[in-house]
Amino acid sequence: MNNQQTTAVYKTIEMKKIIYLLIVTFAVLSCGGKQEQSVEVLVAQGDLEALRAKKSEISAQQKLIEVDIKMLDSAIATKSGDEKLPLVTTITTSSQKFEHFLELQGNVQTKQNVLVYPEMAGTLQRVYVKEGQRVGKGQLLASIDDGGMGSQLAQLKTQADLAKTTFERQKRLWEQKIGSEIQYLQTKSQYEATESAVKQAESQLGKSTIRAPFSGIIDDVIKDQGTVVSPGPGSEVFRIVNLSDMYIEVDVPETYLGGIEKGKEAIVYFPVLGDTVHTKIRQTGNFINPDNRAFTVEIPVPNKKGNVKPNLTAKVSLNDYSKDGAIVIPQSIISENADGEQYVYIATKSDAENEAVVNRQIITTGKTQGSMVEVLTGVSDGAELIQEGARSVKDGQKVQILNNKTNE
Repeated sequence: MNNQQTTAVYKTIEMKKIIYLLIVTFAVLSCGGKQEQSVEVLVAQGDLEALRAKKSEISAQQKLIEVDIKMLDSAIATKSGDEKLPLVTTITTSSQKFEHFLELQGNVQTKQNVLVYPEMAGTLQRVYVKEGQRVGKGQLLASIDDGGMGSQLAQLKTQADLAKTTFERQKRLWEQKIGSEIQYLQTKSQYEATESAVKQAESQLGKSTIRAPFSGIIDDVIKDQGTVVSPGPGSEVFRIVNLSDMYIEVDVPETYLGGIEKGKEAIVYFPVLGDTVHTKIRQTGNFINPDNRAFTVEIPVPNKKGNVKPNLTAKVSLNDYSKDGAIVIPQSIISENADGEQYVYIATKSDAENEAVVNRQIITTGKTQGSMVEVLTGVSDGAELIQEGARSVKDGQKVQILNNKTNE
């Protein structure tokens, strides 16, 4: 101890003696000036006022003794080098890749989810598929009574064959300079007319069949066999869905226009399924909606298991910021002063083992992802930051480090 510390100790001792004498005097006066008696005698006498006075006297003595013990412990610790230091844990910063994700919500959609309508009126003669059946593009789904169009087509084809034969013969004769030009032109015109009639009849007859517009699954058979159908609303026969080309379309605020780009990572989580899908942004919109000041982003959703359905709710995380070599620390160790500045405590190790001196460091922070925040300035790679105990230490204080880990 130096002279100032010794003088302070002596003053404290003298002050305690004065307080002790005052307490004892008060206790004696409370007992009416009676000679001091032992606790056993006072208990035996049963004088309530005397018992209370004795208790106050002993309590005062106990407090003085506790103060003396603390002073002795401090002096012993200082002299022996066993001073008790605040216990803290630290983390060592290391540069790493930092990614920030914008979280949005959307619904699964598919561009191949359509109602299939008939192209001609008639009785639904036969349905060839059932609900849940997988079909290929162009596969026959149902047929409609053609009303004799098939027979008419057969007759037209016979006439077309005859017209073709006649034309070919007349053409050979004309090439040999036999016959007139008008006969050649008439047979040619008749042949072309019958060919056109056949194609038109085939087109009309083709409308009597309903085929799959794309590969997918028959989600619903709406009309039963024998039902009279016709083109137009209310006459849909099937609903066909393709679950292999699913996507999610979300509205992104215009403030993220510079960070959200085609090809960036997207994480899709389906709460109902408890499943996460990693994909990439397929398309970003070129138009900002004036109503909500947002642009649309399309994210494809692979559906290998087939359990993702249209209109399924999903949580979408879009990568809008990435940086290599960033310093990232837990947000819980950051404090803020009265001026609104953020700061952390850096531990600078001293000569003694596991001991360090705490220095407060003002920092500036960037984006936050979960419980971690990017530090832009104030902390460098390899800095040792106070973690547990950061709220209870002070600038310049000596502490003891319990353990250390790297912040990864």
